[in-house]
Amino acid sequence: MIRDELRMDSPAQRGATRPSIPDESGSPMTSVDTAPAPPGPPHGGHDLEAELTVIPESAKTTDLRGQFWIWAGANIAPINWILGALGVTMGLGLFETIAVLVVGNAIGMSLFGLFVVIGQRTGVTGMVFSRAVFGRRGAYVPAAVQAVLCIGWCAVNTWIVLDLVMALLGRIGLVDPELSNNAARILVAGVIMTIQVAIAWFGYRVIAAFERWTVPPTVAVLVAMTVVAWIGLDVDWAYAGDTTLTGAEHFTAITAVMTAIGIGWGITWLGYAGDYSRFVSAQVPARKLFAASALGQFIPVVWLGALGASLATLSTSSDPGEIIVDAYGALAIPVLLLVVHGPLATNILNIYTCAVSTQALDIKVNRRVLNVVIGVVAMACVVYFVLNGDFAQTIDAWLVGIVGWVSPWAAVMLVHWFGVARRQVDAATLLTPPGESTLPTVRLSALFALAVGIVFTWLFMYGMVPVMQGPIAIALGGVDLSWLAGGLAAGTIYAALEIPRARRVRT
Repeated sequence: MIRDELRMDSPAQRGATRPSIPDESGSPMTSVDTAPAPPGPPHGGHDLEAELTVIPESAKTTDLRGQFWIWAGANIAPINWILGALGVTMGLGLFETIAVLVVGNAIGMSLFGLFVVIGQRTGVTGMVFSRAVFGRRGAYVPAAVQAVLCIGWCAVNTWIVLDLVMALLGRIGLVDPELSNNAARILVAGVIMTIQVAIAWFGYRVIAAFERWTVPPTVAVLVAMTVVAWIGLDVDWAYAGDTTLTGAEHFTAITAVMTAIGIGWGITWLGYAGDYSRFVSAQVPARKLFAASALGQFIPVVWLGALGASLATLSTSSDPGEIIVDAYGALAIPVLLLVVHGPLATNILNIYTCAVSTQALDIKVNRRVLNVVIGVVAMACVVYFVLNGDFAQTIDAWLVGIVGWVSPWAAVMLVHWFGVARRQVDAATLLTPPGESTLPTVRLSALFALAVGIVFTWLFMYGMVPVMQGPIAIALGGVDLSWLAGGLAAGTIYAALEIPRARRVRT
């Protein structure tokens, strides 16, 4: 289906504090050991990922390949070629659609890269860093939302590929594509979910290794698919779009693509970024980490989006997923592997980030135990979705709308990091128990800015269910500027309330 709108201790564990090390901009940052080593669960006999902690420098890596492949793998997924067709199906020209994808993702992935660098600099997850902004207990709000969204996306992402999997299995004669095949769907979903939980169980090192070894062959399949599509199929490269569109309708289509797979796509990953970059050594220049992570997102999203848009020119009335199945009969098994790899690569991040976000609620449960619980709950949801497809589509639509919280959250976080804290955060204090913490219990200004931002996001949102269609977006004829309105509103309010106060404190 098509997502029409849019579719993250103790002193002995932290290590001895070392002098501040300046980054390439000259600003000091706190480090905890200086000899980088490949990351892994054991460190001095202790599993650093079992509970929330500041990752010490000696447990970090200088190898950026893991970062690139993690984010590339998470975005080589069928949803991106389906969303890439959105512009063409809404009346935009082929190259116009591709241009919107390029510009939108350049902006969205740049914002994503900033959060990746913040995770490296602080050594903590995104939702732990939220404590510096929203307060020690105030950060429960974004952490809870992030955890719920992750488990929801884990279930939906597993369910959403089952149609394509059944079609491809039918192509090679293993199932009858004319039947519902619910038992086969549940079995395939169970296998996928089990693998996802197993990989996430072992933490960052295995997640990075899985992506590093499985993404390159997946890219080879994608190259073959692209060659077959662009050479073997009758793609209309001169497709100029629907010439009957009015100026307003044209702009509406552009904003829909920007929200679905342009700027909005990069924004959806902001809450995940620091959960994985916290394992990268502070000795790695920020610009290199930024480039590796942002390009890991940018390249596959634009590539798959362009593939989907080009396929949509074959028949604007056909689902690009059906075109894929029909076009790649000889490549059914390789394409099946790509389709199955998509949710695997994405959902190991959803499971891992859901676990650490849940821990950020001060729930003292081992991350591995949480992984299993999350997998069981997500699988129960998938079974229900298989048996109740309409309900699954409704949940998908709700998730698409709720994800709009990320833009105002991100704006408040960036204003605090650059304008209030000036990139100086004592990460160790973020792990202090609530009763002993020197952080404010709740920073009302941050929560107020977030709330106002969410309201503005809704006002400018044109979602898939009526309640997610804000009055301003309706008045504008379906133009969706939710990510921009929510971010600007939240960031402006928080900056006005906190930056002057921070200046007074510094002087």
